[in-house]
Amino acid sequence: MGGAERAERRRRRELAAQRATQATRTRKSATGAPPQPDRARVRKVALTITAVAAAVALIVLAALWYYADKNATEGRAIPVVRSDEVPESRDGAVVVVGDAKAPITIDIYADFLCPACGQFHERDGKKIADRVQAGELRVRRHMVPMLVEASDPPGYSMDAANAALCAADEGKFTPFHDSLFANQPEEGKRGWDKGQLTELGSKLGLGGKFADCVAKRTYHRELDQSFATARKEIPEFVTPTVIGPDGRIDVSEPGWLDRLG
Repeated sequence: MGGAERAERRRRRELAAQRATQATRTRKSATGAPPQPDRARVRKVALTITAVAAAVALIVLAALWYYADKNATEGRAIPVVRSDEVPESRDGAVVVVGDAKAPITIDIYADFLCPACGQFHERDGKKIADRVQAGELRVRRHMVPMLVEASDPPGYSMDAANAALCAADEGKFTPFHDSLFANQPEEGKRGWDKGQLTELGSKLGLGGKFADCVAKRTYHRELDQSFATARKEIPEFVTPTVIGPDGRIDVSEPGWLDRLG
């Protein structure tokens, strides 16, 4: 057999093999056989799915943390802060604390939800209380429902002010007042509800009369009227505002209390 004949046979075999391969591919395509996956593409899709799942998990965790933080007061009892007994009396929507014979009287306007009021109480509350206890100072406390819409649900500012007046009716204003400021909710977050305010009163020895006063919001209208009067009579009214014998006091100045005499 010559070389030309052998070359021709080899060419024929290769051609037959090519035709067989093509036929196989055609049959697979016709029967819907899946193409081989691209490994790089599969890996990219898997990484994308993983990243999306991680992002969703982070969003869910952030939402759960935000809800828990925003509603930190829910289901809790307000801790009681005990205080020394001092003379207390009501003057309309104002609670007068201290001996009537005290040589100096100041008026303090504050909102139980106001962060600056909370800082003021934390910084100067003990010094004020000590001077009241010593008979050197009398304090007229005005509960100002300025931030009624600033809690969630709205209303804590007014409900707390009302409950404080209810407590004052039975001589428990000071520990009630101090307990609320010591456990002040954050502005914009959940305040203490009426049930929690009532429970605090119960811990202080207040009974059904107090609970009824809180539930019926007995002093809401009186507090609104008092607030309107304060805004009308005091220029650029804010909380806290402190008025002394010589007019408005800048309580941001160190030693302001000592300078009263």
